[in-house]
Amino acid sequence: MRFTLKSKEADERPVFITGNFNKWNPRDLVFELTEIEESTYSIDIDDEKLPEFIEYKFTRGGWGNVEIDRLGNITPNRKIAKNDLDSEDEVERWRVNWGPFKQEFFPIVEIISEKFFIPQLNKTRKIWALLPYNYHQTKKDYPVLYLQDAQNLFNEGSAFGNWEIDKKMSILAEYGRGDVIIIAIENGSDDRIKEYVLDYNSITENAEGKKYVRFLADTLKPYVDSVYRTKPEREFTGIGGSSLGGLISIYSGFLYPEVYSKLMIFSPSLWLNPENNFPQMNFKNPYDIKVYLYGGEHEGSEMTERIHLFQQTMEGWEDSTSMQFEFKTSINHEGKHQEFYWSQEFPRAIEWLYYDTEEDPKELAQKAEIVKNETSEI
Repeated sequence: MRFTLKSKEADERPVFITGNFNKWNPRDLVFELTEIEESTYSIDIDDEKLPEFIEYKFTRGGWGNVEIDRLGNITPNRKIAKNDLDSEDEVERWRVNWGPFKQEFFPIVEIISEKFFIPQLNKTRKIWALLPYNYHQTKKDYPVLYLQDAQNLFNEGSAFGNWEIDKKMSILAEYGRGDVIIIAIENGSDDRIKEYVLDYNSITENAEGKKYVRFLADTLKPYVDSVYRTKPEREFTGIGGSSLGGLISIYSGFLYPEVYSKLMIFSPSLWLNPENNFPQMNFKNPYDIKVYLYGGEHEGSEMTERIHLFQQTMEGWEDSTSMQFEFKTSINHEGKHQEFYWSQEFPRAIEWLYYDTEEDPKELAQKAEIVKNETSEI
């Protein structure tokens, strides 16, 4: 069966077809189209690889670069029967790095405190809350994700760029998957290294990581649960960060498994603990932990090798403890140690950690339509 596509928007990125015939993989090289003339693409797919009723979409290599309509809205799945004539389609526009972003879905950004007191460290810290866009129009309770390095998460003007989590949460909300509260904790600037490591005096003296981890679990989380409509149970609570922020998030999850069940670990500084001798906390309870691991092949310090070794070590714990780990490891062959790449990975990690499914465009389109209707009623 032949699929032919005309793109109304000029774009040099390669085109892929994805659907219920390849598990909705948006960048399957087997299903890359060939440009037969300017902005016109084609692919022949063996009928034996296709189901009787076909659902599909076109992408430019990922869900952050999927087809959209001329107004930037999600398009429904394309549908065709295998015994129909060959398919001829048009695409109005394409997402570019998850954009465009719609203001009506942006999260509500609140400052919890300019100087939130940390009794464990005898310091204060600025802490933010990003609430779902319709938080004040609902009575729902929400899962929570605690993220390190708030300075680099969403505010413009960061020296290193930022994750744009406000924009990415708006995209997730548009797809009906934005019901998560984000708590963003600013780092301690000059004290960042001390607070994000446990006892590695080779790079810092007077490491304060254990005290910082206690602050998150024993002080900040109870406060957040008392102020916001959260789902306080561990199965709805996650923690994450990048680089040293990723490392301290690993320690947080392992030292407080009764608090966190989800770890979002981007480019962790595992070189500080090459033996992976993480503290094995009291495993009397059979905790399950979901771990989303991301790294780029251009990050240096053997990043991807250390990530794979870390996963293997943790999986080995399952035999000697009551722990059960579920890993999702994502390696970007072009990835560098930069906020831009963590920003691109953030929506995928949120979805896997909190929605427990791969992206299914059919389900997303249905949820998006529900969200659209709810928004029009607010």
